Formats: sequence, C-alpha cells, structure tokens
Amino acid sequence: MALFHELSNANIVGAKDIIPAYTTITVVYDIAAIRKITNTAAYKYISEQIEKAISECDWKNESSPREIIIPVCYDISLGIDLPEMSNQKNISIEEIISIHTSATYNVYMLGFLPGFAYMGMVDDKIVVPRLSQPRKNVPAGSVGIAGNQTGIYPLDSPGGWNIIGQTPLRMFDINNTDPCLVKPGDKVKFVSISLEQFHQQKSV
Repeated sequence: MALFHELSNANIVGAKDIIPAYTTITVVYDIAAIRKITNTAAYKYISEQIEKAISECDWKNESSPREIIIPVCYDISLGIDLPEMSNQKNISIEEIISIHTSATYNVYMLGFLPGFAYMGMVDDKIVVPRLSQPRKNVPAGSVGIAGNQTGIYPLDSPGGWNIIGQTPLRMFDINNTDPCLVKPGDKVKFVSISLEQFHQQKSV
C-alpha cells in the first residue's frame, strides 16, 4: 500500500490506472501518451518510474485508513449457506454471525468484479472453502466467505462463495464520482441488522 500511494502521487505521464493486489501492483499505461514526451520505449519509461518510486518510497508511512461500517442482514433467507456452514463447523448460526461481526477487516484488493472487495482475515472458526459447484447467480450485496477471506458481491453474478447475508448498500455505482464504496487499504466493520431494517434501507 505504501508503494501504491507513492505511485499514485507521482503523477506518472501515461499511467491510466494503478491497481494494488495482495502482493502485486499493476500499472496500466498509454503507449501513445508516453511517446509524446519521450523517445524511450514505453515499457522502459514505466519501469524507470516504478524503480524511482520504489527507491523513494517511505515504507513506514502508513496513511490513516478509512473505517467503513457495512450493515448486513444475516437472515437465512439471505444468508442461504448459514445452515450448511453451521453443520460443517459444528457451531450455531448465531455464533457464526457473532464471529463475523466481531472483527475489523482489511480491504486488500478489488477484483473479480468492479468493486468486489477481498477482505480478511476471517476467524479460523468460520473458514470454509469455496462451493464445489458455483451458483449461476448470486444477488448483488451478498456477503460471502471463501477460505479466510470475506467479500461482498457488488453486482448480480455467478459465484462460489458461501453466502452468509446481504447488505442493502450499493457497493458499486457507476453514477458516482467514485463508483466503488470501498477501496484497498480501507477497514470494514460489519453490523448485523434485521430483515425489516434491510428492506427499509434497500428501498432508500
């Protein structure tokens, strides 16, 4: 994240997007824009800018993360995998919910879908593998667990995560200046809400 911020603040000519992941950063660049300012090959130019950022990066500089509260309804009509998870882990559904809401999760990266946040780490007591057979459609807002990660589906899509609830919030809205509700580096806390509260908030 330190290098991501260093690269983001460097205003590199031709850099169209800088995408952090768990252990990598992708720099997407415009070759035509770079050719306008240098005769150096675009790849070499970008490589030099990245090397410069690495050499100048303050690795101890930790920016204050945003803390985001996300309401989730864990009613089994929405958390459709909770009964099976309860059987697998030999703990009650109430305990699964309590464990999931007791932690604060780091947003490590966005991927798979626009605004899909990969968050962790999930308590070992509720770690479950991905479904052996992915569903053809998972509703937007569904909160899932796969391995030691938790995530939220921002759009209706196929998916193989274990669904434990749903948030009424829109995780991705292309009409917003910043379409993604959360970003890498954020911290997320889940708060349990009732089914009635879910429908009330979703209708706003």
